[in-house]
Amino acid sequence: MSEASFKEMAEWLRNDLRLKTFPVAAKFLKNKSEIPEKARRPSVALGKRVTVCQGVTMARNYGWTVGLTKEDQICVPAAIMFGFSDSADPPDSLAGLFCEINFSSDAGLARKETSSMNRFENGEIEAIVLAPVEKAPFEPDTVLIYGNPAQMMRLAQAWSYATGERVSGEFGGKVECDESLIAPFKMQRPRMVIPGHGERIFAATQDDEAAFAVPGKNFPEIINGLKEVGKAIGARYPITPYQNFQPELPPAHKKLGKELGIL
Repeated sequence: MSEASFKEMAEWLRNDLRLKTFPVAAKFLKNKSEIPEKARRPSVALGKRVTVCQGVTMARNYGWTVGLTKEDQICVPAAIMFGFSDSADPPDSLAGLFCEINFSSDAGLARKETSSMNRFENGEIEAIVLAPVEKAPFEPDTVLIYGNPAQMMRLAQAWSYATGERVSGEFGGKVECDESLIAPFKMQRPRMVIPGHGERIFAATQDDEAAFAVPGKNFPEIINGLKEVGKAIGARYPITPYQNFQPELPPAHKKLGKELGIL
């Protein structure tokens, strides 16, 4: 699909759902030499390392194209999940951290959780590129859309309209970049995402924000679904409140209304 088509779809989506931030395109590169020339590398452009979720925030709020390699990224759990570490056993390394910071009650349960999470093998990719979909100089592997629960509802409706499938999601409250970025790419299925604890601290993701993540190849299905789903009953966002009813007033209002000839 052409870049122009993605640009048009992303612009339409932002307008239709009244999104506050840009939908984000993510690309996973086997070779960091493929990072677009105009992409900002935080270690170079800012002189510091950042978290992956900060990179997402830069893309969706600032409109930047951001390139992240091992040298640009500082989040230890994300480094493990994206294969940017030297761990001989990534699930075990992450499980140990979960126990250390009291996010798991014992090592066995921690290992059970981390083994179920989506990740890249060490060295499988060398870079992540993040950009607004409408500005991205590449076809995305994953598209990530942030919004409130009602906006997420419309995206779920669009997906089920187009495919007959309901949207899945796995929530652990931490290291949710596995769900928002890696899972849609690895599983080739959309995911509903509740951003995690670290993202809300470091990436300024707000309390009322959730996310919908979809494989790049399925982005057109979401757009086509949104254009049609619920059309017969006027379903759209913002949700239109039902107003075809007569309110029942409190007794004092009724009494005064009768005395004054209003009711």
